[in-house]
Amino acid sequence: MSIGATGFLQRYEGLAGRLPGDSALRSAAAAAFKLSGLPGGTQQRRIEAWKYTSLRSVAEANFQPATAPHHEVETVLAGLLLLDAPRIVFADGTLRADLSVMPPTGFASFADQPDFGTLSWPDREPMVALNTMLAQDGAALHVPAGFGAGIVQLVSIATGDGDFHPRHSIRLAKGARLTVVEISAGQGRYLLNTVAEIHVAEGAHLTHIRLQDEAATAFHISTTYADVETGGTYDSFTLNLGAKLSRTEVRAQLSGAGAIVHLNAAQILTGSQHADFTTVVGHAAPGCSSRQTVKNVLNGRSRGVFQGKIEVARIAQKTDGYQMNQALLLSPDAEIDCKPELEIFADDVKCSHGATVGELDADQMFYLRSRGIPDAEARSILVRAFLAEALDAVADETIRNRLETAVGQWWERQKA
Repeated sequence: MSIGATGFLQRYEGLAGRLPGDSALRSAAAAAFKLSGLPGGTQQRRIEAWKYTSLRSVAEANFQPATAPHHEVETVLAGLLLLDAPRIVFADGTLRADLSVMPPTGFASFADQPDFGTLSWPDREPMVALNTMLAQDGAALHVPAGFGAGIVQLVSIATGDGDFHPRHSIRLAKGARLTVVEISAGQGRYLLNTVAEIHVAEGAHLTHIRLQDEAATAFHISTTYADVETGGTYDSFTLNLGAKLSRTEVRAQLSGAGAIVHLNAAQILTGSQHADFTTVVGHAAPGCSSRQTVKNVLNGRSRGVFQGKIEVARIAQKTDGYQMNQALLLSPDAEIDCKPELEIFADDVKCSHGATVGELDADQMFYLRSRGIPDAEARSILVRAFLAEALDAVADETIRNRLETAVGQWWERQKA
């Protein structure tokens, strides 16, 4: 058996028959996970998608499912940068209606209406197989045609030493609009392993903002599948600040002419943190465009990873694809691994990728210091300037301000 599989499989066997949804699909996912285990074993080293990220430390953790006391969840919730908008709160993987402010329509819980969707690949992706095997709850958001649903917050709070596997679904009908702000935080040494399936119909527009600020000892794995139809837009921004180890994976398919996908991100790490941002963008229709700009700020012995692949099918003429990864190393011990890829079968396309790695400009530091600005503040000013382009991709000013505040709080924690 591959690494890390035994404990999760024992849990599944104990829960079998009591989990919601398709039991045959769960059984097949369990069989796939038994063969693969967690990425990081000898066999997994040969899997290119996990070349830079091993989950051996997850395999070595001893997760103990438990329900956190009410006051602990409320304490974490009170410290979050929430908006004055509907919020759906999950605590330790389970919906907490008492802490939520539900949207007026269009919401169902996975526990009540289980739907695993059609886009995910549990037979190919070990963490998706694990989620499919053990998912107990999640959010299903459906926005009807032509309707603007405003902002909905998906909040995940984890506590203790458990492992949690939310399963989310977001569906926008023709011409619909929605902004989803997804926030994850917690306390303890836990694993949050989320899978989300997103469908954006013709002319619809989904803005998806994610703030990952998990506990410093936690593990965060997120896998998102997005299908964007003709003239639709999926505009995504991810800010990774927390977790001992995190991996954000997005697989977006532009399946209709004129579809648009933006997968922007910023990762700010210190200590021995490891953060992996992996994307696969499939252009399967003509006249589509995709943009990816990922910024990394790495301090201490932290390690950042960016893997971005653009796939252009033969039918996808007039494709416009762009990706850029930039890393700012604040320590000689920090590391960035970057692997941009283009796989193009069409001949009338405009695709490019690039990567830069550097350190703080000595002349700029000298200029700020010579005007009486302390070293830590000068570094903060230059880092914020570096991140400004990434944060500017968030069009909503209120949400952008919340993200800037989260970055500021991260800097304050480093001073403590």
